[in-house]
Amino acid sequence: MKKLPRVLIVEDEPAIAELIAVNLRHNGFAPIWSEDGESAQRELDAVLPDVILLDWMLPGQSGLQLARKWRADSRTKPIPILMLTARGDEPDKVAGLDAGADDYITKPFSTQELLARIRAVLRRRAPEQVSDSVTIGELVLDAATYRVTFQGQQLKVGPTEFKLLHFLMKHSERVHSRSQLLDKVWGDHVFIEERTVDVHVKRLREALGTAGVMVETVRGAGYRLTGQPQALMQA
Repeated sequence: MKKLPRVLIVEDEPAIAELIAVNLRHNGFAPIWSEDGESAQRELDAVLPDVILLDWMLPGQSGLQLARKWRADSRTKPIPILMLTARGDEPDKVAGLDAGADDYITKPFSTQELLARIRAVLRRRAPEQVSDSVTIGELVLDAATYRVTFQGQQLKVGPTEFKLLHFLMKHSERVHSRSQLLDKVWGDHVFIEERTVDVHVKRLREALGTAGVMVETVRGAGYRLTGQPQALMQA
C-alpha cells in the first residue's frame, strides 16, 4: 500500500488548520497539526514529515525563527518548508525565503493553489535518478553520495541549492536566465516567482564560501557557473 505524504501544519488558528487538513486528506495527504513551535518540534522528533506548512505568525517562536532553526538542523534540513502568511510584500517574501522556506503562499489562498505548491515542493524533493559526479576546477559535486567538496573540504549545501548547483555545473560556462533555471531546476511550476532564483543563488554562493565567485551574475541575462571567475582573474 502506497504511503501517503505526511504534511505537518504549524498554524495557531484551529479553523484555518482544520480547513487545510480536510482538503489535504481529501487529496491524498496525511496531515498532522501543531499549533506552535514547541508541539511542532515534538512531532518532528517523533516522525519526520514530507513537507511542512509553516505559519509566519505563531505564539512563541515565529515561523521565521522556526524555519531558520529547522534549516540549521541536519535532520530537518531536507524537509521542504512552505510559509503561510498574510504578509504579501516583497521584502517579507524575501525574508521568508532567506530564512529557509522553499516557497511562500499568501493568505487568503485557494485550495488548488496550496495543493499545487505542495506537489511542486515534493516533486523538487524527489531524488532524480542520477549517479554522476561533476568537477569544475577544485569544485566537485557527487550526485550519488549527495556531496559537494571544494579544495577537498566538504560543503553543506541545501537540497534546492544542490539541485541548482548540479544543473549549473552540468551546463557550465553557459548563461541561464531566471526563467530557464525555474524550468530546469524547479520544474514548470507557474506559482514560483523569478525572484526566488535570486534568493537561492545567494544561498548557494554562501554555502560555497570562497568558491561562491564561480557563480556569476550576467547583468540583464541571468547566471552562469564558470571555472574562471572574473573576480579571481581581476584579483
